[in-house]
Amino acid sequence: MDDFQGRLTKDGIRIHQPQDFAGMRKAGALAARILDDIAPMVQPGVTTGTLDDRITAMVAEAGATSATIGYRGYKHASCISVNHVVCHGIPGAKVLKDGDILNIDVTVIVDGWYGDTSRMFVAGRLNRRAERLVQVTHDALFKGIEAVKPGNTFGDIGHAIQSYVEQQRMSVVRDFCGHGLGQVFHAPPNVLHYGRPGTAAVLEEGMFFTIEPMVNLGRPETKVLADDWTAVTRDKSLSAQFEHSIGVTADGCEIFTLSPGGLFHPTYAS
Repeated sequence: MDDFQGRLTKDGIRIHQPQDFAGMRKAGALAARILDDIAPMVQPGVTTGTLDDRITAMVAEAGATSATIGYRGYKHASCISVNHVVCHGIPGAKVLKDGDILNIDVTVIVDGWYGDTSRMFVAGRLNRRAERLVQVTHDALFKGIEAVKPGNTFGDIGHAIQSYVEQQRMSVVRDFCGHGLGQVFHAPPNVLHYGRPGTAAVLEEGMFFTIEPMVNLGRPETKVLADDWTAVTRDKSLSAQFEHSIGVTADGCEIFTLSPGGLFHPTYAS
């Protein structure tokens, strides 16, 4: 029996069993495949509601369950956050315009396991400022992932992201964070995208969580609109986000939500 089998740390973080990685792989792969398959539909003239309708259908076609439909009253299988929307954008009648950037966030449940991922897309042509924001956010996520290994801390992850982003003269959103997951949608720990090295809980093999930095071209402050979901930048600056679900391994981590088609970065076609 493995020594990291099925316990909680003193911080309340679940240490999963070795066989649990298989469940997370399956759920993560479906979430990633859905985002791959929606990519060709992200075009100027398409509504965010149309994209969500197709995502809802794809979840059903796969025999899976959407984790977000019914969650705290939410009615959609995705969050779609356009331009200065930081996160939790509600799909609807908004028509995409040429040059819009958008984050699509999908969480599915497969055999009781949660696969949670988001990535950036572009409708039409990407302008230079938006392209740089998207690239910095993408790279910041992977700076954080590089810090994941047993013995490091969650503060190391946050510091890796924050220091890189601020070197690029952009800002990390502090009002939202990553989270533990597995057979639940949200669980300890809160995975902050800023921090000091050597602080917060120590990483252990068998931990599952998301890293999902939100980066703004302007200041980091956000506000939530009257719908109680949509978070926007206070200064109306552009915002971007990428998210992977990962599991800590003996010598690093496994990313459960890798794009099957290599489509995680929105400039894959250029």
